Amino acid sequence: DYGMRAVIAVLRAAGNLKRRFPEEEEFVLMLRSIIDVNLCKFLSQDVPLFNGIVSDLFPGVVLPVPDYKNLTDAMESQCVKYNLQPHPYFFEKVIQLYEMIVVRHGLMLVGLSFSGKTTALKVLCGALTELCGKGLNAENKVDMININPKSVTMGQLYGETDKATQEWKDGVLAVQFRKLASQQGPNRKWLVLDGPVDAIWIENMNTV
Repeated sequence: DYGMRAVIAVLRAAGNLKRRFPEEEEFVLMLRSIIDVNLCKFLSQDVPLFNGIVSDLFPGVVLPVPDYKNLTDAMESQCVKYNLQPHPYFFEKVIQLYEMIVVRHGLMLVGLSFSGKTTALKVLCGALTELCGKGLNAENKVDMININPKSVTMGQLYGETDKATQEWKDGVLAVQFRKLASQQGPNRKWLVLDGPVDAIWIENMNTV
């Protein structure tokens, strides 16, 4: 994925890092942004190849360990709340999800059933809200709305024209999207379509 959307995501991440660490070398900031944006998209067998490529592009550049202590502590608190095991690999995936949310307007979580996708969202949502309540990391509360796209018809999801009156009726997605868009304030707003991906509703989403 070397399209313009990938480039703008890397530049956006680099800009965020530059504002947070204005004195840091730009090679370090650019390498960190490339890794943050792209690493989470690769399969496990592709990670060594990716690491080899970036080490050739940025020889001798050593990345400092990012400070996610407050976020990790909040995630541990959420794991206790939801009776989950605070596994380091799960935390790594939640942090990668957070890094993606910071630089992208929309994203997809893909994986096998019961692999922790919904749980990762719930834990991150709770952790950011907890950090907001404690006044840490300048985070904001998260308002999350979940919709199962397979529980309704395409017309009920996206909207459709009434065959009798020829009037347009908004679908569930449009109603919820408008509801979140009309809310004032700094809260993060997540509209989650949580369900199986098929060629019908996801292609319609691409059109929207």
